[in-house]
Amino acid sequence: MFIALNFIMFCALNEVKGMIIKMKVNAAFIFVAPEVDYKIHRTVIDTPVLQLTVVGVKNYSEAETAAVELVSQGVKAIELCAGFGNEGIALVSKAVRGKASVGAVKFDHHPGFDFKSGDELFK
Repeated sequence: MFIALNFIMFCALNEVKGMIIKMKVNAAFIFVAPEVDYKIHRTVIDTPVLQLTVVGVKNYSEAETAAVELVSQGVKAIELCAGFGNEGIALVSKAVRGKASVGAVKFDHHPGFDFKSGDELFK
């Protein structure tokens, strides 16, 4: 199965007394795919402006658990892959209780899931 991962790399800039200070962002990207384990299938990409943790999950329940753990580790922004449908996005958003911003790359019918939504597959 081919799953395209889209990463949005960003940095936060704050202006203090006329000086621009770069602040490192702690973010995560969660993708959903069969036969992955969120405790094993993860990596961290560390750059001067962004620490991005990439985590694979096998269903929405693992995504909720992983998201809560990521927030407890200081993640402030979570991007979900296009395999998450509207219901999956809502579940992860609710799980983090406003402690991180949650966004998503979006397909209504994901080509990697035989043109079905994650909402259809992970109920």
